[in-house]
Amino acid sequence: MTEPLSMNRIIHSAVRRDVMRTEQALRTMADGDRARAEQVRGAWRNLVRELTHHHEAEDANIWPFLERRGYDHAMLADMEAEHAAMKHALAAASSAIDSVVATPSAAQAATAAQAVAACSEVVESHLVHEERDLEPIAAALEDDPEWKEMAKKLRPASIVDAANSLAWMQDGAGERERSSLRSHVPGPVVSLLTLLLARRYRREVAPAWR
Repeated sequence: MTEPLSMNRIIHSAVRRDVMRTEQALRTMADGDRARAEQVRGAWRNLVRELTHHHEAEDANIWPFLERRGYDHAMLADMEAEHAAMKHALAAASSAIDSVVATPSAAQAATAAQAVAACSEVVESHLVHEERDLEPIAAALEDDPEWKEMAKKLRPASIVDAANSLAWMQDGAGERERSSLRSHVPGPVVSLLTLLLARRYRREVAPAWR
């Protein structure tokens, strides 16, 4: 039986999926389709919001925890530097997508798609680095009481935010990701939260991918 994905890997899968979907949507956008441009921008902003929360939680909690435990300072410094580089790349792509909404043309969308592709390279480099070097550390610490307590701080700020995050992680996900998510959060809880509270995702994000 395949080992379930970690929550970190599920988030990474959602990030990769939405970067790809955004680039593809921009490359196929027609001239003058402002409504479509606004949909794609809403989905992109959601991705940036989710990724920013994920990284801010790591910066504020995981890196200091690992520093206290004596883990490789250089690796942790590299992780923080990669977060800064990703923030810059995400901002550049966001600005390009804003330009598509202001001037909805196929040419402007193609330029934005290039910005998203460039951002994708920065994002992928970091995700691979984290999966290679951080995940083995996290796996070794999963039974550590202090690590478990620290991990609680990585959760969304509210139950509504949690519901929207769960909806985002599931939308367009493969069966392995969905099955793994249910191993971390009971299936009935996922279903109930997304049904009742994930209104922002259904209204602002999901239409871009329908």
